[in-house]
Formats: sequence, C-alpha cells, structure tokens
Amino acid sequence: MLKVNHIAKSFKGKSVLNNVSFEVNEGQLVHISGANGSGKSTLFKIIAKVLLPDSGAITIIESAKIGALIENPGFLEFETGLANLRFLAKLNHNYDEKKVCDLMERFALDPNNRQPVSKYSVGMRQKLGIIQAVMEDQSIILLDEPTRGLDTDSIDQFIDLLKILQAKNKLVIVASHDYIEGIKYDTLFTLKNGTLSYG
Repeated sequence: MLKVNHIAKSFKGKSVLNNVSFEVNEGQLVHISGANGSGKSTLFKIIAKVLLPDSGAITIIESAKIGALIENPGFLEFETGLANLRFLAKLNHNYDEKKVCDLMERFALDPNNRQPVSKYSVGMRQKLGIIQAVMEDQSIILLDEPTRGLDTDSIDQFIDLLKILQAKNKLVIVASHDYIEGIKYDTLFTLKNGTLSYG
C-alpha cells in the first residue's frame, strides 16, 4: 500500500534522511520512534507530498487517501473548532457533520462551543489535529507525536480510535519520541541520525 524507496533529504547541506526504505500495508499499525530532530516529521512530509525528497520515491496505491497530523497543526485561529473541521473537510467535498461531531465528543470537545481556536490549549488543538487526519475516511493516516498535550482520558480515547481504524483496515503510522503505553503495534522502526532500522 505504501512503499518508501531510498528516500534522502538534506537541508543546508545537513543530511536529515539517509536512504530510508520500508514497505507497509493496509490494516497495519506502525510505530516510528526517534528523538526530536531525528527526521520523523520530514519523512511524514515527504510521504504526504508536502516536501519533495532529494532522491528516492514514494509509491502509494492509487486509491489511497492520506490524512496527516504533522508538527503543530495550523487552523483558522478566529473560527470555532467545528468551523475549522467543516472548512477542511469541504475542501475535498467530503464533510459528514455527524461523524465530525461524534469524533469531537469522543475527545471531549463540544461541537457547539463558540470559543475560537486561538483560545484552545495545546491538547485541544492536538485533538482537532487528530480528528482532521481521520474524519474523511482516509486510508493512510500519519500521526506525528499525536499524544502531545493530551490528558490520560484523551490518550485512552486515542488508543481506542487506533483500534477502530485498524479494524477498518486503515494503515496508521505513529511517529513519537517515546512508546505510548497500551498500543500494540504490528511493526516497529527506529529513526536515528537519518537512518531507519527495524525494532
């Protein structure tokens, strides 16, 4: 479903990714561990076609649709959480209000809250980021440090959501600098000094 072929990327002469290759398939839950600055976000941006690699290629099944939470998600700061999600989903003409509201309620976000996103905490913004990555039935989901700022209850809801996504045969790749207790991954990778290895 997703094949990463010998990806390399440098910034200002400094190598960030060095000959990174792996292949993963639908229904898998994958973890990429690595310290901050190890290249996890850069790899996700290349898979999501936000960045171009210096060399190598990404091969994705033609019917696949990517959802991604990468670094700090950007929002319309003076709109509500629901208005932001509505705006993002309607860009692809794929807005399901009931599904979006159900996801918000799962993460203890009130769809009727008139508070603008500019007033949201780090955790609340992170929840919106997770929701936008999955709300359009995306088949490949990239989650970069997804539990940043989340409380214990929200982490439990996130773990339950991963189980639901896997049961729906989604490919989910989680990148984080630490291991999230309670998640059973199918495949484990480590990214260190721009080099990816198993385990």
